[in-house]
Amino acid sequence: MSGRAIFDPKLLGETKTYQADFTSDLALGETISIATFTATTYSGTDASPSSIISGSATISGAVVSQKITGGVLGVIYELLCTVITNAGQSSSQTLLQSGFLAISPDLI
Repeated sequence: MSGRAIFDPKLLGETKTYQADFTSDLALGETISIATFTATTYSGTDASPSSIISGSATISGAVVSQKITGGVLGVIYELLCTVITNAGQSSSQTLLQSGFLAISPDLI
């Protein structure tokens, strides 16, 4: 199953935490055991889009959080959160949520 997350734009100078919520995708008693965020460019140019990912994703119940930093002004990134659940070998799930993240100028 896959879903779409809504991410507010990030100011260029911010380091901000973004979340993907898998509550509606998990069965009763099922939990997230592995989670990762990846970043690619959707529009614009960034030679190293993965550099906006800061540290590792953290899991709190059905919610996965990831700090995002920097970026290139005007670029729109696609953030993809991939999780694997603990429902057992034959019934574990790989779930995806993606969303677009725009980098906006700092307004000082």
